[in-house]
Amino acid sequence: MPGGVEKLTPLPLLLVLWLLCAASTAQADQALRLISDTQWSLDRTWFGGFSGIEVTSQGALATLITDKGMLVRVNLRRQDNRLTGIELRDHRRLTHKNGRPLSGRSHDAEGLALSSDGTTAYVSFEHRHRVASLTLGTGRTRLLASSDAFDTFESNAGLEALALHPDGTLYTLPERSTGRHAPFDLYKLTPAGWRVAHRIPRRGPFLPVGADFDDRGRLYLLERAVTPLGFRSRIRRFDLIRDAAPETTLLTTPAGRFDNLEGLSVWQDSAGQTRLTLISDDNFLTLQKTQIVEYALTE
Repeated sequence: MPGGVEKLTPLPLLLVLWLLCAASTAQADQALRLISDTQWSLDRTWFGGFSGIEVTSQGALATLITDKGMLVRVNLRRQDNRLTGIELRDHRRLTHKNGRPLSGRSHDAEGLALSSDGTTAYVSFEHRHRVASLTLGTGRTRLLASSDAFDTFESNAGLEALALHPDGTLYTLPERSTGRHAPFDLYKLTPAGWRVAHRIPRRGPFLPVGADFDDRGRLYLLERAVTPLGFRSRIRRFDLIRDAAPETTLLTTPAGRFDNLEGLSVWQDSAGQTRLTLISDDNFLTLQKTQIVEYALTE
């Protein structure tokens, strides 16, 4: 070739994209180590659509919510700190405070938040955007203060993420921002009602679907992107103590690596190591699956 330049055969576009995604994942995965990837299924008509998860009892118990208003608790069986089995403990419908089951557009539960001791619980909904306290033993919900801003959210892009700070403060944010490049408003519940506490930068095609705090008060945000090759997931962490809320990207997956991960729980195992447990929403479709994925924070 002229000039001594060797002509390279172009790689197929999809292969190039895959290599770029893999490189991005390798760079971002340094702080997280994949522990387990478990597929779960039950022959029950209510099973599926899991959008929120909270792990307690040092990894032995998980509380889940679904898009169709079900509250589910499962025992997590482990061996050598790896998830080996999922056993249904109980399930019940979410209800209004008077005990009447949520129905129609009212039952789409998306975010779940529990205190570290498992005694205080909250749930967020979309379509009819709201946040409620939750009694785990009965499934009864009681509405908390609302905000005029919640009425401006898109019907199917509401309060997907809900998280409880170690100091007891509740935070939530919608799936979409006010513009394609606008930041996501992170709302904080105060005695005066909900107010915007921080604005989370929007980076790339990812949208928030789950959130949780660690014991140090750092916010972990699970985000999702939909591509022709499947779902992608990203986890960013924010230090809300500082005004600028500096961020760290802990995980970015290539398309199709996991299913539609929507729920995130950050917890500590018996050795004091921070774990991240994620669950996927199969949208009640046979082509999708329910996955429970666990990572260990290696920092």
